[in-house]
Amino acid sequence: MTYNEILSELERLKDPVNIEGMKRFGITPKHTFGVRLPDLRRIAKESGRDHELALKLWSKDTRETRILASMIAEPKKTSSELMDAWASEFTYWEICDQCCMNLFWLTPIAYEKACEWSSRDEEYVKRAGFALMTVLAWKDKLVLDEKLEAFFPYIKESSIDERPIVKKAVNWALRQIGKRDRALNSKAIKLTREIELIDSKAAKWIAKDAVRELEGDAVRKRLA
Repeated sequence: MTYNEILSELERLKDPVNIEGMKRFGITPKHTFGVRLPDLRRIAKESGRDHELALKLWSKDTRETRILASMIAEPKKTSSELMDAWASEFTYWEICDQCCMNLFWLTPIAYEKACEWSSRDEEYVKRAGFALMTVLAWKDKLVLDEKLEAFFPYIKESSIDERPIVKKAVNWALRQIGKRDRALNSKAIKLTREIELIDSKAAKWIAKDAVRELEGDAVRKRLA
């Protein structure tokens, strides 16, 4: 699909009711058509990978065109500078997480960026760091445990961040890494015990919530 064809399709699928529904979940872009994610995935599939088209769609600055940009951009052409530029424009959690799930984790510098961003102070850039850790633990089936375990110091360091957007992402990363296999499960649980001792409401919430899942029957049965 061409740029103009995509915009026409988004206009056709525009849903004001869905826009109101998104607000209840903290999805608050400045400009949106209210198109559902399954429709965006279909459009992306019909378009195929096209880096130049992705850059043009991102510059349009609507929720849908930016999510589509993350779906059709080419990982090998996605530079560190481009990742930083996009991350600096995140203003709500959905676009942050979509970029990490659709594109950033596939880049050759995904692990480097996860560590770098998790140490930044900007709210959504920091979230992107932990969202990227989460996606890598979930989708990178061939990575060695040691590479995921290297994220633990960053998780512990940021467990005191009280901002909900960041706090939830730190928790998400810890839980996803801990569900990877039995060895990482044990090490993640050990880390929750360390985090629980930190004098911070955020840290105690992260530890309590994470260990509940990591020690739960569902995770235990799956890992066994």
